[in-house]
Amino acid sequence: MHIGELAEKTGLSLRTIRHYDEVGLLKASARTEGGFRLYTQEDHSRLMVIRRMKPLGFSLDEMMALLKVIDTMQGGVAGSNNTSVRAELDAFVAEAVERRQKLQDQLAMADEFLELLRMQ
Repeated sequence: MHIGELAEKTGLSLRTIRHYDEVGLLKASARTEGGFRLYTQEDHSRLMVIRRMKPLGFSLDEMMALLKVIDTMQGGVAGSNNTSVRAELDAFVAEAVERRQKLQDQLAMADEFLELLRMQ
């Protein structure tokens, strides 16, 4: 699929997807003869992982690290230590849980604030 279709499917802007390509977070799988980026369903799935990390405040470096762990787990990269890779994944899970809880706490405070305003 072209970048426009990928942007539409993910809800991300063309600029964001191009930026991810430039920094190496999500490289296009191929290019047309005219140089247009082409993406696969696997690229779409990868971009959805990235998109889901954004609200939790993960940095680009953290996103790259997690994608590397996922690639290793899914591809069985030769020479990789499954125990250490699993531990890295578990650390990401724990971090995501912690960040989610912070967001949930902030949402509860926002709800309390709205209730106070409504009572005025």
